Amino acid sequence: MDTPNALPDVRVTQVFNAPIEKVWRAISTSEGLGAWFMPNDFAPVVGHEFHIDAGPFGRQRCIVKEIEPPSRIAFQWGTEWTITILLEDRGNDRTACTLVHAGWREDGMTEFNLPHAAVRERMGQGWVGIVAKLGAVVEA
Repeated sequence: MDTPNALPDVRVTQVFNAPIEKVWRAISTSEGLGAWFMPNDFAPVVGHEFHIDAGPFGRQRCIVKEIEPPSRIAFQWGTEWTITILLEDRGNDRTACTLVHAGWREDGMTEFNLPHAAVRERMGQGWVGIVAKLGAVVEA
């Protein structure tokens, strides 16, 4: 945290009973992301601009920042947030998945004029369920 008024990142880790290659496909393809996250036009190319359909919040602009198969993907969401998904092969077809949502500021406001602190709390709880949905998809 090098920003003085930064709020802690949201960090969710779960271990799935699925090989890392299967989890990688679920996080690094448009179809895979759509199965557990949101409809999108993602492509696994650094610099690719894509959009996610965030329901009542409309289409949200994102940009791919990092792709390191099969262990790391990161994209910028909107103007301030970064979503990073880290995978770790635990052997025996088990994969640890950590999702990090960074870019929160105490004085930050979303594009919808909502304070970061309030949105962070809601999204922090929401990510737990979303990562669990990823687990259900890859363990099926």
